[in-house]
Amino acid sequence: MLVKPLLLITWLSLLNLSYCYANLANDDNVVVGAEQFKHYLPTLEGKRVGLVVNQTSRVMNEHLVDVLLQKNIDIKMIFSPEHGFRGNKDAGEKFDSSLDVKTGIPLISLYGKNKKPSLTTLKQLDIIIFDIQDVGVRFYTYISTMHYMMAAAAEAEIPFLVLDRPNPNGRFVDGPVLEKAYRSFVGLHPIPLLHGMTVAELARMIKGEAWLETTKTLKLSVVKVKNYQRHLPYSLPIKPSPNLPNDQSIALYPSLAFFEATPVSIGRGTHFPFQVIGHDKVVKGDFSFSPISIPGAASKPKLQGKTLYGEDLRQVNSNGLDLSYLLAWYKAFHLQQSRFFNSPKFMDKLSGTDKLRKAILAGKSGVEIRETWQADLQRFKQKRKPYLLYPDY
Repeated sequence: MLVKPLLLITWLSLLNLSYCYANLANDDNVVVGAEQFKHYLPTLEGKRVGLVVNQTSRVMNEHLVDVLLQKNIDIKMIFSPEHGFRGNKDAGEKFDSSLDVKTGIPLISLYGKNKKPSLTTLKQLDIIIFDIQDVGVRFYTYISTMHYMMAAAAEAEIPFLVLDRPNPNGRFVDGPVLEKAYRSFVGLHPIPLLHGMTVAELARMIKGEAWLETTKTLKLSVVKVKNYQRHLPYSLPIKPSPNLPNDQSIALYPSLAFFEATPVSIGRGTHFPFQVIGHDKVVKGDFSFSPISIPGAASKPKLQGKTLYGEDLRQVNSNGLDLSYLLAWYKAFHLQQSRFFNSPKFMDKLSGTDKLRKAILAGKSGVEIRETWQADLQRFKQKRKPYLLYPDY
């Protein structure tokens, strides 16, 4: 009678060991595209190179720019997305083109007056490389920058190379699929809020689905991540932007970013952004914090200098998109007859639809709301299949 329990214990032990080994492989043996020189260095020799990079573009402990210069690659330009080349600009802070102090290479801003470089600029290049760490959420603007650079490369008829990196939210495909009427820089593509794809997979889909809106054909190539498994957690070695300082903030980001369209603070101006929720007048919880000005991260944070009360989420277990925070805080505001969505147009841009906001205002439950996008998610999963580079679990 002990055979079955023993078999069960053995099976569970083996399962646990295999999971630990898989985690070890995903964390310790993952080799990002930028580190696989043999797959792309020969392509760069003798070429005039443009790089779309930021502080996350690391090769082990060095920046990709420094490594390529050491290998005598001719870097003509560096293109900077939101938060800048060094990753020290506030969210939404515009910045002009300049010269990189360390290398003297021209820095072209992609987050100022122009989101896309001119044809004249790109005619000075032979190839463009994109190597930026994404977090797998549609409204994170690095993928919009990639879109515009892909379109510009197609129009200039120069190759576009993506050095791939893992998606820390790659396990999840969830949320409303963007509707065309709500297209903006925080959402350009008809994909779910959590799309579960790496930047290279998404680049392949953007090209394959003809989302670039150009008559020219893009010469796209990618360098895959070695040993990457999307269904396993992946911890980023460097923060992808000033207000996503750790794994917890990245995990909570898809759920808490909606609060940007409300009067509620999600911790900008603290040392734990996207890990707390609070307000000074509508109180929900006994945790307190006070946002302050933090240049380079939150110069003028919401509710600056006020004592806010709410929730501390730094230790919660977060998995994908969780609507419960948004619904609970909406209810608290509604009970006090206070306006919750004070930026409804921005809420709809973040959502990619007005249906989510209207469902919340109508008192729909989380279960009812999630049901509305399930059919769209299934269609998206089928559509993305040809573009995936890693197993889809």
